[in-house]
Amino acid sequence: MVKLLIIGSILIITAVLASSPETEKVSPEQYISGPLTLHGNSLLPTSPLPYPKVMQTINVVATAYSSTPEQTDEDPFITAAGTFVRDGIIANNYLPFGTKVRIPEIYGDKIFVVEDRMSWKKSNYHIDIWFPSYLEAKEFGAKRTYVEILES
Repeated sequence: MVKLLIIGSILIITAVLASSPETEKVSPEQYISGPLTLHGNSLLPTSPLPYPKVMQTINVVATAYSSTPEQTDEDPFITAAGTFVRDGIIANNYLPFGTKVRIPEIYGDKIFVVEDRMSWKKSNYHIDIWFPSYLEAKEFGAKRTYVEILES
């Protein structure tokens, strides 16, 4: 028998195995060998996710921008890659769209994705981090740091 319990937005699934004289006691790990699935949808991985491999490290100047008309083109909420702006988006003129990077000195293990471009006047070694407000972008300022380009 399978029991489902929902607490807030968390779904807890428990299985009660029927025992009979001819069955041995078996741990749940022996039944779960891959991702836990419910009607073909994977719910939880049973092994840890691989840590992304660093392919290259480059020194950059990091600045910030927001979705204000002064800092963007005619559609300030759409990136050059055609996606909506959101936390974790950066602009860069050198790296291809979809490139994943980390900025460890500033953000630790947080992963950013290149989905926007900058003015052609900026160098290839300049990144622009998107912020939801002009004030947050202004407070970030400009910093010299490095980025780790991650394996895709």
